[in-house]
Amino acid sequence: MTNEELKTIYFGAYSFKDREDGYLQAFQYTEPQMEYFKSAFEMWYERCDASTAKTIEMTTDATNISFDYKLVWHCSQDSFEIAVNGLIHDIRYLKDIPEEGTISFDLPEGEKNVIIYLPADATAVIKNFEINGTFTPAKKGKKVLWLGDSITQGYGPLRSSQTYVSVANRILNYDILNQGIGGYIYDKKSLMNMPGYTPDMIIVALGTNQYGAETMTDVEEYYETLIGIYGTEIPIFCITPLWRGDNPDGVPTLIKFCENIKKIVSAYPNITVIDGFTLVPHLPEYFLDNLHPNALGTEVYGREVAERVKG
Repeated sequence: MTNEELKTIYFGAYSFKDREDGYLQAFQYTEPQMEYFKSAFEMWYERCDASTAKTIEMTTDATNISFDYKLVWHCSQDSFEIAVNGLIHDIRYLKDIPEEGTISFDLPEGEKNVIIYLPADATAVIKNFEINGTFTPAKKGKKVLWLGDSITQGYGPLRSSQTYVSVANRILNYDILNQGIGGYIYDKKSLMNMPGYTPDMIIVALGTNQYGAETMTDVEEYYETLIGIYGTEIPIFCITPLWRGDNPDGVPTLIKFCENIKKIVSAYPNITVIDGFTLVPHLPEYFLDNLHPNALGTEVYGREVAERVKG
C-alpha cells in the first residue's frame, strides 16, 4: 500500500508529510501552532506531534496486517495495539520492541472491523503498510476537536487503546483530532484558525496544571479566543479538572478553581460543563500516581465522558 492509500484509512490527522526516509508522518496541529510551541516551551514542542489518538481503521477480510514503524520520539512507553470488532486483539508494548522495526498482526477469518492504535505518548511514523485482503475505510461520525493536557494526550494507562479519549471514542466513533499535550495549560496563544478544518464539536479538558494560579485571566482569555475563532454555534464541552490525590492539602484550592471555571464558561450559551470531580472515583486504585488515571481510571473516565457528550 502506498502512503497515499494509507491516508484513506488513517484517522486523527490534520495533515501528513512524506519523510525523506519513506515514512508517513501525521500531525494534529498546524505549522504555525507547532512553531508557537517551539518558541514557548520545549516539552510542549516535543509532544505536539505525538501519535496520540491516531488510528488506522477499516472493515476487512484480511488475516494479516503488517507495517514498518519508527519511533521518532517517546516519553512513557505505551503500545501499538489492534482491536477486532471492538475488542483488543493484540498488544505490542514499546518496552519490548526496538525503536525501528516491523509489526505484524494475525487476524481471525471473516469480515471484521479493525482499529490499529498508534502510541499515545510517542511520535510513531509508519510505512510499507501491507494487508492480505480487501478493505474499506471506517465510516466516522461527528468531527470533534479535543483540547487538553497530558491526561487527554494519553499519559497514565500506559496503553494506547486505553487513554480515556480512545475509550470514549470506541463508543462515540467520532472523527477526532486530539490536541492534548503533556504539561499544557489554558493558553490562548496556541488557539489559531486551522485552514480547511471546522469541527462539529469541541471538548476542552484543561486546568489541572494551573489550579494554583492567582487569577483566572488565562482561563477567561482562552475561552474568549476559542469563541472568537469558532463562534457560539459549535457545541463545546468543558471538562473541569479531575480529583488530585497527589496533593491533599491543595484539594480546596482545586475545587475553588473548578468552580471559577464553571462561572467563566456560563457566559457562553454553547458551552456545557462536565464536572471532572464526578467522573473517576477518588481512590488511588484508579490512578497511576494519584494524578493521571491508570487503565482502570481511564476506562471509567472515557465511558462517563461518552455518556455525557453523545447525542
